[in-house]
Amino acid sequence: MMGGKFFRNFSFFSATLSFFLLVGIFAVLFSYAQQALHEFGFDFLWVEQWEPAEDDEGGIFGGYIPIVGTLLSTIIAMVIATPLAMGIAIFLTEVASKNVAKPVSIAIELLAAIPSIIYGMWGLFYFAPIVQNFFGGNGVGLLTAGIVLAIMIVPFMAAITRDSMNTTPNVLKESAYAMGATKYEVIKDVIMPYSKGGIIGSIILALGRALGETMAVAFLIGSVMSTAKHMTDPTTSIPVLLANNFAEAQDLEMSSMYYLALILFIVSFVIISTAKFYFLGRTPSIKKAK
Repeated sequence: MMGGKFFRNFSFFSATLSFFLLVGIFAVLFSYAQQALHEFGFDFLWVEQWEPAEDDEGGIFGGYIPIVGTLLSTIIAMVIATPLAMGIAIFLTEVASKNVAKPVSIAIELLAAIPSIIYGMWGLFYFAPIVQNFFGGNGVGLLTAGIVLAIMIVPFMAAITRDSMNTTPNVLKESAYAMGATKYEVIKDVIMPYSKGGIIGSIILALGRALGETMAVAFLIGSVMSTAKHMTDPTTSIPVLLANNFAEAQDLEMSSMYYLALILFIVSFVIISTAKFYFLGRTPSIKKAK
């Protein structure tokens, strides 16, 4: 009796703590961004300049370039990573033998454990010259950052999707095969619908990491306050701008950086919440195998 009551109270405390942490983070960001909010308002979203005044008490600051850089690098990463992760998960669960699937799974999990700064260094000194040879530019830019970011999030997405697919009951797959379904049809009409919640969850987690990634992108995106007119052009992102300028920022520039952090927080929250309530809120259905 006492154990059940303690467990119930502890669960309630844990759930409410996460909510108050979320509200607290928003409140702190909103509070410190007040100066920039009053100075620039919503025009901050469309201004491309980031020019501190000489006396460090004024200047013109706009978030358009880092906001666009963050969204574009994330889109590139998700477009590349999602089909790769799905293919890896399907291969490990339905195609590969156990002798092959086990070492490959371990390798995928090890990739997820590599620190992001190592990805950044590898991308800068090894992968950037490859991008330069194939796509032009100087090797450092939006495309390079997006590709390496995709490589970083593939292990997370693939591992969670694999575990979700493994939860599909064998009786469902065997019934589909008994009705004459091919392996492709079983994967498409049985496994994918059944594990949809886990698949969407893996995409949401990967999206959250891609939006907030800092060190690897800082090595590769170029850290230049200019809009990328081509995929190979250097630009910057919100996390990179915060990491590079936060230590030296003062007054209005500091408030503007909190404004950027608030925008990133809101964008991440809106995207992830929309995906969660729209996709995960819908009841999965398993199509009849043909």
